[in-house]
Amino acid sequence: MTALPRGRAPQRDVTRRDAIRREETRREETRRDYPRGENPRRDHPRDRTSGNRPPGNRTPGKRVDYSPSRPRRRGAKLTALVAVVSLAVIGGACVLAVQKQRAKAANSGQVVSGISALAGSNAFGALASPSPGATTGAKAVPPAAPPVLTALDRQDCPAAATACVNLAEKITWLQADGKVSYGPVRMEPGPPGTVHATPTGTFNVAWKAGPTYMSTIYHELIPWAVFFAPGGIAFHEGSLTVGSHGCVHLTMADAYYYNQHLAVGAEVVVFSGAS
Repeated sequence: MTALPRGRAPQRDVTRRDAIRREETRREETRRDYPRGENPRRDHPRDRTSGNRPPGNRTPGKRVDYSPSRPRRRGAKLTALVAVVSLAVIGGACVLAVQKQRAKAANSGQVVSGISALAGSNAFGALASPSPGATTGAKAVPPAAPPVLTALDRQDCPAAATACVNLAEKITWLQADGKVSYGPVRMEPGPPGTVHATPTGTFNVAWKAGPTYMSTIYHELIPWAVFFAPGGIAFHEGSLTVGSHGCVHLTMADAYYYNQHLAVGAEVVVFSGAS
């Protein structure tokens, strides 16, 4: 083996150092020529991601996790937790809404049942007619005499009719086979000579409504309505002192009785009566 002159390194070592120097120069030029994010070799120090292990920064004896999946897993867990909490809140709100709706429906059913039972009882008569021994601060008013049918009334309403209405006398009654089966009772028609006058003639019951029916024309409550004439004309509960919009007002008890005993198709005769 030939000895090299003193102070001269082997040729292979010089070549290796030159190669390393050239590589470092090339990398430095690459860093200067390409902005961040556009380096095709992805070896720029600023382009390193958390998954790349930076050289020389590892602490001895301490394991460092450079994996980028851990923050993503934490974000996914947080998102799932928020979704579960949201679903729980929405579910609780739905349950409360359903329970509230059921309670409201149950209360409505109880109110309707109570009105039906009250209308079918004699409570209205007791309320309208106070006991003889009862005293009030106002002056006592003698009860009105019950209406009486005359021979002329019976003549104006044919025997085939089930319900009869005398506009002049403001009375109405029910009959079967030409015999009076209910009434006569007081009623209040529409004001005569106006657009709301109750029409006269022979009609038939078209349909009936319950205690909570609301007029679609005047948006007023008309309990126990029995519709028999065009234009929404019906028997129903209403004031006996204020004229109607064309309907026949009855007391609550009378309206309930008419609703229960007038079948669909029953004949109704309305006549003006004696002048």
